[in-house]
Amino acid sequence: MKDLTRGSIVSHILTMAPPIVVGMITIMICQLVDLYFVGGLGEAAVAGVAAAGNAGFLINGLMQVLGVGTVSLIAQAVGRKDRSDANSVFNQGIVLSVLFGLVTLVAGALLSRHYVRAIAADADTIEAGTTYLLWFMPALAMQFITQVMGSALRATGVVRPTMLVQALAVIINIALAPVLIAGWGTGHALGVAGAGLASSIAVLMAVLMLFVYFRRLERYVGFDPRQWRPRLDQWKRILNVGLPAGGEFAIIFAWMGVIYYVLRDFGPGAQAGFGIGTRVLGLIQMPALAVALAAGPIAGQNFGAGNAGRVRETFIKAVAIVTIVMGAFTVLAQCKPEWLLGNFSSDRETMGVAAMFLQFVSLNLVAQGLVFTCNSMFQGLGNTRPVLLSSATRLVTYAVPVIWLSTRPGFRIEYVWYLSIATTTLQAALSLWLLRREFGKRLAPSARAITPEPAEPEVAPSAGASV
Repeated sequence: MKDLTRGSIVSHILTMAPPIVVGMITIMICQLVDLYFVGGLGEAAVAGVAAAGNAGFLINGLMQVLGVGTVSLIAQAVGRKDRSDANSVFNQGIVLSVLFGLVTLVAGALLSRHYVRAIAADADTIEAGTTYLLWFMPALAMQFITQVMGSALRATGVVRPTMLVQALAVIINIALAPVLIAGWGTGHALGVAGAGLASSIAVLMAVLMLFVYFRRLERYVGFDPRQWRPRLDQWKRILNVGLPAGGEFAIIFAWMGVIYYVLRDFGPGAQAGFGIGTRVLGLIQMPALAVALAAGPIAGQNFGAGNAGRVRETFIKAVAIVTIVMGAFTVLAQCKPEWLLGNFSSDRETMGVAAMFLQFVSLNLVAQGLVFTCNSMFQGLGNTRPVLLSSATRLVTYAVPVIWLSTRPGFRIEYVWYLSIATTTLQAALSLWLLRREFGKRLAPSARAITPEPAEPEVAPSAGASV
């Protein structure tokens, strides 16, 4: 455990952020590996894997529910020096992750074909997507457990073990992909099923590696079967913090759907360009997002410890770092967007749309960094409902005007990006106002006057009781 209530806040942020970035990149690489080797199986296989992969975005929203709730409550418990509550939250988070995983497996078995049929274009794509999703579903189910374990470590200020485990899992996936997909060395090619199986094996190894780390090296929080009896009070605490964060993922999913909808009349090149642009945008946002994610546990620990001044200082320092990072990428995107786009496509129209998107939307980067930081601070304070409110406001103020404009004569693609700039700026302003109000309510002027929500005392089971 690392005490984030002492020492330089900037040093804590800069120490935690790089491993978080590496972890994000390894996850992205893992997704690309499957598509690379599946590419040799034909267009239907690629389309099927890509279509089925969209389900992962929805599952990630559920993972955020547990991850955000766990990191917030454990960080506050660490700050209060309440190790008992930290362990109770961790173990109840593990119980919830197992339940979420089981529900995911059952839903996958029952609904995979129906889901792929609803979004795929032909029978071959449906078959490939369904096969991949059925074999990939165990990976999605087990990621709930890795999410809780990784979030618990981040809450205690420890991020490197999770990054190393993610990197090793990617290496395992890369090694298994050609063997299982194409049959290298075995002569038994499993095709798209092999792609899903490779990912599931890699995630299983990640779960086992993190389990070994917790059993042998982690000393602050750990697995305790005596605490696995369901406690609805702890479930409520975790879900109260986590559910709004999961809802934000659903809003992002809807926002992306609105953009694809209004771009439909500009042809597939426009939609492809937007897809490329969003992937590049996601990459250049990673450093700022990592800074924000590092700030959350720092704020949480200091909030739990009653250090109001350090909570505010964490926000100010994180915003300063994020603004510098996002400002540099804004300048680069405005002056040399081709450096960021590379050679994603040989189609001029597609790359033209991607370059236009990046130049326009890069004007949002500083505002988006403010949103990231505010969201992370809300997580540290244990109240994420304002995050859902600001995201919903952005969706409504964007979707209604842009859909209406798309029906008007003379509608131009630039209008899509103008509205994005305006609504993201509005979201940043609203997030700042909501955070200021939250600071006023939750942070007293006195350095020791914060009173986080106390945990209800756990009732020890009687001798011989079932646990």
